[in-house]
Amino acid sequence: MAGPGFIQDKLDIKFLILYIAARVVEPVPFDTVLDLTLCDDAIDYFDFSECLRDLVETGHLTLSEDGLYAITDKGLRNSKICESSLAYSVRLRCDKNLETWNRKLRRQSQVKASVQRRPNGTHTVQLSLADDMGPLLEMDLMVPQEDMAKAICRRFQASPEQLYGSILSLLLRDENAT
Repeated sequence: MAGPGFIQDKLDIKFLILYIAARVVEPVPFDTVLDLTLCDDAIDYFDFSECLRDLVETGHLTLSEDGLYAITDKGLRNSKICESSLAYSVRLRCDKNLETWNRKLRRQSQVKASVQRRPNGTHTVQLSLADDMGPLLEMDLMVPQEDMAKAICRRFQASPEQLYGSILSLLLRDENAT
């Protein structure tokens, strides 16, 4: 174990990983599980890695071909049973970190932008914005240069609501006002 903290042994680390995996909104990569787990000073990388591997081997977590970890039904059952053995302060820190990560993950799944090169040398920028109910905006734009396409993607990802609002304003504007 690394240093002073509330996590006392590898079993506590496994409980913590299960606690996190049960609350994250979608499968996540190793680095995300690591970041979320390192909320207690007593956890070190090597113990964490070993515990994560053990949880996959015992069927509490799955590891996809894409390198994403997700909790199984077995993991969910055991997480519910064991979560009360985690220190309250550790759970509070986890919940705060999870709120931030889940917001980020939701945002990534709701705002998408990609660039595809066309055979004629131009580029198609695909933009989409969704909410919990489904798609709000799906748009394909043709642009002549790759750097322009990438700039459009960056700007859209930074503020998709602004583009959505501008399009609605333009489309709903009174025709007699212009």
